[in-house]
Amino acid sequence: MNDRKTTNILLLIIVVPLVFYLLKTLSFIFIPLVSSMFIALLFLPLMRWFKKKRVPKVLSITIVILIIAAFFKLSGELIQLSSREILATDNAFFEKAKIKLTTLLNSLEVFFGVDFLQGEDTLGSLIQKDTIIKNFAPTVGFITDTVSMTLVTIFFVVLFLAGSIDMQKVLNSTILKQHFSSVKTFMKIEKELITFIKVKFFLSLFTGIGIGIACWGFGVSFPIFWGLFAFMINFLQMIGSVITVVLLAIFAFVEIESASMLFLFVLTTTGVQTLFGGVLEPIFMGKSFSINVITILIMLMLWGYVWGIPGLIMSIPITVFLKILFDQSDRTKVISELISGKSRNSLA
Repeated sequence: MNDRKTTNILLLIIVVPLVFYLLKTLSFIFIPLVSSMFIALLFLPLMRWFKKKRVPKVLSITIVILIIAAFFKLSGELIQLSSREILATDNAFFEKAKIKLTTLLNSLEVFFGVDFLQGEDTLGSLIQKDTIIKNFAPTVGFITDTVSMTLVTIFFVVLFLAGSIDMQKVLNSTILKQHFSSVKTFMKIEKELITFIKVKFFLSLFTGIGIGIACWGFGVSFPIFWGLFAFMINFLQMIGSVITVVLLAIFAFVEIESASMLFLFVLTTTGVQTLFGGVLEPIFMGKSFSINVITILIMLMLWGYVWGIPGLIMSIPITVFLKILFDQSDRTKVISELISGKSRNSLA
């Protein structure tokens, strides 16, 4: 019995790293596949409603594709609007940024006794409108990869919605052996992940709107860009809000002359992030989404290493998915409790 247990542990030690190695190596397949699974879950209730109304499946899938296309069209318009906003700026802002940041770095050099700049022209060459625009050239390859991966994701979404890939059957034949159990678990996964994605989307949307209004109210440049940035990066659990506040504080330092107004602006943006991320999100998510902070950080690092930015975005939905699966068996329920940070004694 002990030999069998030891063998299982050794196999687990070998298999787990191998699985993550394959996930990283074949990320061009698994990222669209997992992303499409979460997207398809959002539209499954709509597909069931179409089926109840006897709408042909081809027409139902076409409507879903049109909804996704409209979302990407709107996103593209917002990105173009923010890009035009930045490109319309004259060089006066960049000159002001150069002077202010140079002064700040000079003060830090005096305080720490370290030459950060290694010549004043180093910073000046970086903070130029033409240089910044030129540095966007390498992003063309990134945009191309993103577009191709998006198209593959949409293809997988169509397969999921058309029933070519049936996640319920996959769960039933691999992880869950009983049909009733697989149906019940799949419905729970669908319900909770849909709730998670919807809540995260709308809270991120209102966070972006709040940040944009704060920038506009305090006279900080590019409010549309900052609002869009806050919306997108807010999908990175915990670290997204911190990145937004820090970058905005540095940016506002260039434009806001009064120290008291700068402090009030930072306080406002922090308040927006705290309101939506720290107060409303836990309320709307509910107890079922309670995940230990340490687990969140570990999952962010793990999936960020495996899949990069898409991994950071999908780390929490994947964790919620695994938590629900682990909760279905008494043997793996202890892992679910570790994820949530609750022990059986505290649950009792």
